[in-house]
Amino acid sequence: MLLLLSLAGAMILVTGTDSYSQSFIKKIKKKAEEKLVKKAFGEEEEKKTSPGEEAARPSMKNTRGGGLVTTPPDVESNITQAEKAIEEKEYSQTRHAIRQAILGIEMQIGQNILEGLPDKVGTIPANMEMDRVASSGIGFVGLTIERVYRSDDQELKVTVANDAALLSAVNMYMTSGYYEQSSDEQQYKEVDYKGYRGILEYDDAEGYTLSVPFGQSSVIVFNGVNFADEGAIMTAAGNIDIENIKKELGEK
Repeated sequence: MLLLLSLAGAMILVTGTDSYSQSFIKKIKKKAEEKLVKKAFGEEEEKKTSPGEEAARPSMKNTRGGGLVTTPPDVESNITQAEKAIEEKEYSQTRHAIRQAILGIEMQIGQNILEGLPDKVGTIPANMEMDRVASSGIGFVGLTIERVYRSDDQELKVTVANDAALLSAVNMYMTSGYYEQSSDEQQYKEVDYKGYRGILEYDDAEGYTLSVPFGQSSVIVFNGVNFADEGAIMTAAGNIDIENIKKELGEK
């Protein structure tokens, strides 16, 4: 992904902001958003097998089971283990314990952010069973939080990401000038979201997407399906307290 972003930047320098490079940047941004969420929540495409392989190795399908209980690592316990390991010069164990402690901290930050989100956006209730938090556990870069609001045929998905790769994609998209209004039919524009500079896009098949970078390495993305117009999606997004999210992430 970082390689693709670098290539996009080089293309801008060579071709300026012509339609080809602009379209490429939009695809990179969208790809970054999709890849981030899929990777964070373990939705990478499964390895496919040919029909012959499946027939040769028949397997029973699981029809029962309650899954796994998500238990964040115990922060204090792992810090204690790290201190003990470093005294014994067991540096590999020290690194593992510190990483587990960071993972536990990030998961708690994610839960705090979810608790700070409203139960409803307008008349659309949150489906809290779909709440998700994922962390790379490598130091406050790679934390992803997601909540879905859904009612009948209307949906608002809120994704908060503390991720440098996605932020780079969004910033490149914004600084390229791609979003600047050039025709009456253009489906993207710069908007003000609570004092933050954001990009609002519209697609007939996917609805509205509002991307708002904030702080040093974070971005919040709103995906709205079946909203009447841009005023409606902006009003819905306005229910989210971005300052509280920024505070929880420790962003400046």
